[in-house]
Amino acid sequence: MKRHWIPIAAHGAVLVAWQLWVVLGEVPAYVMPSPVATFASLWESYDWVNNTMVTAGEILTGYAISVVFGVGVALLCSWSRILDQAVMPLMISLNMIPKVALGPLFIVWFSYGFTPNVLIVFAISVLPILLTTARGLREVEPDLLDLVRALKGSRWQIFTKIQLPGALPYIFSGMKVATVLAVAGAIVGEFIASDSGLGYLMLQVQVTLDTAAMFMAVLLITMIGVVLYGLVQLLEYVTVSRDSRVSHA
Repeated sequence: MKRHWIPIAAHGAVLVAWQLWVVLGEVPAYVMPSPVATFASLWESYDWVNNTMVTAGEILTGYAISVVFGVGVALLCSWSRILDQAVMPLMISLNMIPKVALGPLFIVWFSYGFTPNVLIVFAISVLPILLTTARGLREVEPDLLDLVRALKGSRWQIFTKIQLPGALPYIFSGMKVATVLAVAGAIVGEFIASDSGLGYLMLQVQVTLDTAAMFMAVLLITMIGVVLYGLVQLLEYVTVSRDSRVSHA
């Protein structure tokens, strides 16, 4: 618990400074609501639970697909030089496409709702997972591989005993970066092609200048991202040794 007191105190200090600035500076509520007013907006009829669940579902689904796809493609590329030379440049080129530009196309192809937002989350968050996993699978000592091959080790044994354990710190590094991108992708998708979710709610309350509700939506989006990041860190703590976590941080 001692490790967590400093970040908790830092967050609390930001809230206190926010409250004092608004109250002492007499900042208009439509410009900057106080933390008290922001949290009070939870009791307004904006269907917070449903909108939060929609956004969280989009983020988690798109993120999970990006992890499975990114790790899977990187693994296949590590096994085939031809596939690596064909797929990796193609994936990088495809990810150069502005994701906002894909929104209207996703609306045409999949209409509004959950599916296009999940695809935007996937498109934004998959590249760092793919690249870091590919690098991690290549960062293996050649002498160690030669030793295992000399001992008649199979490709599966090389992967499970050497490549995968060595690549895990890289994989989790990419997954951590992707959590931030996944949250951003979901909100971009809801701004473009959605009829529910916290991003969609922000557009609705913007019309009435309910800034407190907008801030509350931002805080809930942030909390979803923090929870996802925490889950990734927990999984890393369970699966990666302490020395590896530190050396590849």
